[in-house]
Amino acid sequence: MISFTVMAITFGVVFLAELPDKTALAGLMLGTRYRASYVFAGVAAAFAVHVALAIAAGSVLTLLPHRLVQGVVGALFLAGALVLLLRKSDDDEESIKPPEDQSFWKVSGAGFMLILVAEFGDLTQIMTANLAARYDNPLSVGLGAVLALWAVAGLGILGGRTLMKYVPLKLITKIAATLMMVLAGFSFYEAITG
Repeated sequence: MISFTVMAITFGVVFLAELPDKTALAGLMLGTRYRASYVFAGVAAAFAVHVALAIAAGSVLTLLPHRLVQGVVGALFLAGALVLLLRKSDDDEESIKPPEDQSFWKVSGAGFMLILVAEFGDLTQIMTANLAARYDNPLSVGLGAVLALWAVAGLGILGGRTLMKYVPLKLITKIAATLMMVLAGFSFYEAITG
């Protein structure tokens, strides 16, 4: 059964955490060079693979005792918030060999491989696994996460530069870190009282 509340929470957390990530910049870079729809197809497929892996990992966590899982999830959310707050800005763009032609398979394949490699074990993938463990609703978490990642990819590919002119990256990062701290607090509370 789909929970729109869980989907919305997942969407918000993953969206804000992914927005300042280097993969949004990589999508922007590819989107300026190649047909946007081709880039998006490859990037969207890679994000779907990452969400499926994260949901599988989070579902395994639900087999453990509830208090232990909530304590671990709380610690991981807190660690994620600290990573966002303490990480230095990367000025290095992801390097990728551009496809020799503009065919759908070359461009979408380049986008797929770039995101598949860059996002493996990334903070948003770990957060998605945490949310899947926390809410024990893999479908809602998966939909929220994949829609958030696709939204960030679309923004990065089509309008990332414009968004960053009006919304400072530091503000987005602080909001994402605050949301993760709140989720960590709820998880710790459930670990202690549950």
